[in-house]
Amino acid sequence: MNFKKAKNNSKVFSLLTNTFVLILVPFLIWMLFFDENSYVNHRKYNAEIDDLKNTIQFYKSEISKDSALIKNLRDSVALEKFAREKYLMKKKNEAIYIIEFDTIKK
Repeated sequence: MNFKKAKNNSKVFSLLTNTFVLILVPFLIWMLFFDENSYVNHRKYNAEIDDLKNTIQFYKSEISKDSALIKNLRDSVALEKFAREKYLMKKKNEAIYIIEFDTIKK
C-alpha cells in the first residue's frame, strides 16, 4: 500500500516515471560518456590539439633560429668559426686543446 500512496502523492515519482525522462536520461548518459563522439573524447581531443599547437609553435621558433643561423653561415669566416666551435674541426697543422671547467665546488 505504501507504493500506491507514494505513487499518487509524489511529484518526484511521477517525474521519474515520465516517458520522456525515462528516454532522455539514458540517452544523455550514453551521449556524454559512451558514444564515439562523447564529451570525454572531446576533452581528450582538445588536450591533444593544444599539445600539437604548442609543438607547432616550438618548431616554428626552431625553424626561425635555424634560418637565422643558415643566413649567418653564408659568410666563410662565420662558417669556419661555427665548424671549429661546434664540431671541433681544425686546419692541417693545428692542435686542438679542449679545456673543461669544473663547475662543482668542493
